[in-house]
Amino acid sequence: MAILNKIRQKTFVLILVIALALFAFILSSLFDNKDALFSKSPDVVATINGEDISREEFSNMVEFQQQQRPGSSISQVMNSVFEAKVREIIMDGQIEKLGMTVEADQMRDLIKTTYANDPTFLNEAGLFDESKLKLFLDNLKSSSQEAYQNWVAREQSLAANALQANYFNMVKAGTTATLAEGQLEHKLESEKVDIKYVQVPYTSIADSTIKVSTSEIKDYITKNANAYQADASRTFQYVFFKEEASLEDETNIQNDLKALLKDQEVYNETSKETETRVGFLNTKDPETFVNGNSDDLKFVDKYQYKSSFPQAIGDSIFKLDAGQVYGPYKDAGYYKITKVLDYKKLADSIESSHIVIPFVGTTRAAADVTRTKEEAKAMIDSIFPLVKNNKTKFAEVANEINSDGTKGKDGSIGWTRLTTYNPASFDPDFANFLFFNDKGSIDVVLTKFGYHIIRVDDKKNVDTAVKVATVARKIEPSTATEDKVFENASNFELAIANGSFAEVAKKENYEVRPMTAKELDENIPGLGNQRQIVRWAFEDETEIGDYKRFDNVPGGIVIAQLTAKQEKGLMSVEDASVTALPAVRKEKKAKLIMDRVSATTLEDFAAAENQTVKSSSAINMKNPTIAGAGQEPLVVGTAFGLKEGATSKLIKGNSGVFMVQVTKKTPAVELDNYLPFANQVSSQKLSAVQARLYNALKVAAEIEDYRAKTVQ
Repeated sequence: MAILNKIRQKTFVLILVIALALFAFILSSLFDNKDALFSKSPDVVATINGEDISREEFSNMVEFQQQQRPGSSISQVMNSVFEAKVREIIMDGQIEKLGMTVEADQMRDLIKTTYANDPTFLNEAGLFDESKLKLFLDNLKSSSQEAYQNWVAREQSLAANALQANYFNMVKAGTTATLAEGQLEHKLESEKVDIKYVQVPYTSIADSTIKVSTSEIKDYITKNANAYQADASRTFQYVFFKEEASLEDETNIQNDLKALLKDQEVYNETSKETETRVGFLNTKDPETFVNGNSDDLKFVDKYQYKSSFPQAIGDSIFKLDAGQVYGPYKDAGYYKITKVLDYKKLADSIESSHIVIPFVGTTRAAADVTRTKEEAKAMIDSIFPLVKNNKTKFAEVANEINSDGTKGKDGSIGWTRLTTYNPASFDPDFANFLFFNDKGSIDVVLTKFGYHIIRVDDKKNVDTAVKVATVARKIEPSTATEDKVFENASNFELAIANGSFAEVAKKENYEVRPMTAKELDENIPGLGNQRQIVRWAFEDETEIGDYKRFDNVPGGIVIAQLTAKQEKGLMSVEDASVTALPAVRKEKKAKLIMDRVSATTLEDFAAAENQTVKSSSAINMKNPTIAGAGQEPLVVGTAFGLKEGATSKLIKGNSGVFMVQVTKKTPAVELDNYLPFANQVSSQKLSAVQARLYNALKVAAEIEDYRAKTVQ
């Protein structure tokens, strides 16, 4: 009780102690999770000039763009969306500072220009009609708010593009060249100098004789920091345990295909009797047989020329008689057996026309089509005698009643090619009439689109075509092979726990592949999109030497080990050495040459360095190239600074150490008018504005990119 009484007397102290303990706990948590204390919210993808891009907004834009660009990878779409949003924010900031807006009149003009050829907004005379636009928008607003908001978004995009164009045009308008600049341009192009020179190439000193220390490379990188800035990157090595079919697996696949050729006696569990299962050679229903026994690739009901097959396979198939089989053979990741069903002489290209009458229930029938199948048949039968032998009447009727793309074109479908014909997208009844009837044939044909009067207008390029049935089995590893791959990966993982990654791989004859990735990369050569591996390499907890196993890699298992980290900033000595080492070596060679030479004349310099005196004529400052030495702006600039007959001191050039003597100077001819040259400079500036203005604004912008932390 005494203790409890003391606690009650010290209540304020007790509360203060508890509060301090809680505060210390919270601080500890924050410092353990620095992102929570110092970084942006995980709901912010980036901040550009103080404006946040939210994760929700970014995800919605990426999702929309993915729908518009189905063939692009998620990384490509994300980068595209990000760059577009960065540009929008940067340009909007500039435009807002200038108070630029798009007024109603300009907006109307933009819409009129954009939709000038859209039939929705054209009147009978084919001209843009604002009343039709108003009616369209009223209907859109009342029928679908989502569609209306999409229209508003398009208007906003038009306005933004117009404002950016105005901004660029304003900058261009102020980008002109004076006559003085034109005169300077003329002087740079027209003033000439002839020189004699001696060059001691840096290549005259062997690289092996020049020792460069790590500290010298590091000093060079520090002095040239702008040229050696690097994004954050991670280097890792990995072994890919590929799940692929073994030779035994491939042999088994071929044997399975061979077993399908002949009839087999099989026991029927239902009837409790032995039955004969018809094989591929004797089947009367090749389509059902192929679709029931083939992996992925189904029966294709079409004739094909030899050119449709790989050459060796086509040659073999076309030597067979109908009913014979070729294979098993290997093709495009499958083992196949192909049976020849039939040969025909067919034209590759057929020109045709049609008249079509859809009815209720046919494909692409318009909502206002109410006629029945019987009514459509009666209608087509009444038309057929009128157009059968009358091309003029055929064209008139087609232009009047057709509702597809042939309306107004006399019913012409154009040319259909056998080699590009796809049964899945082209009605087979229509195609059969074209391919199996002669030029000039005309008749009524029922298809999924309705009743047609089809006319074969022309045929060309007749050749032998074949119809085949092909059973294909995918070449993939068996369960036993997959189990072996799993076992190998597991043994490797256990071995590297107590040994060197590279040494264990070498001992087991596994290929070790190196990879350097940036924070937002996703593709790894040979593996494709493996964002999961890159994310692991950049996790704060992943240290150099750590390794991880990835089982959900398509086609196999990857075990990766982190080998190096490069944080954002100056490159490491190793990475920068590719260019820094030759640069430092060149500096040391130049110093070596210049320190050992005391000559003051070309002849003495040439004799001392075992070189020859060379000449170069008509050099100008616009293109500072010396014949026999290449681009040497510092050497050429020095020559233009000398008087005629004067000799320079030693010059450290791009390709070697030089000494030059000016033998002749030809001044530029004075002109009465330098306007053409001023216009030339102005044109160069305008091109530079278009190419460099946004990049300059982007460099000056404050961009904080958190995508690597917030986007999966």
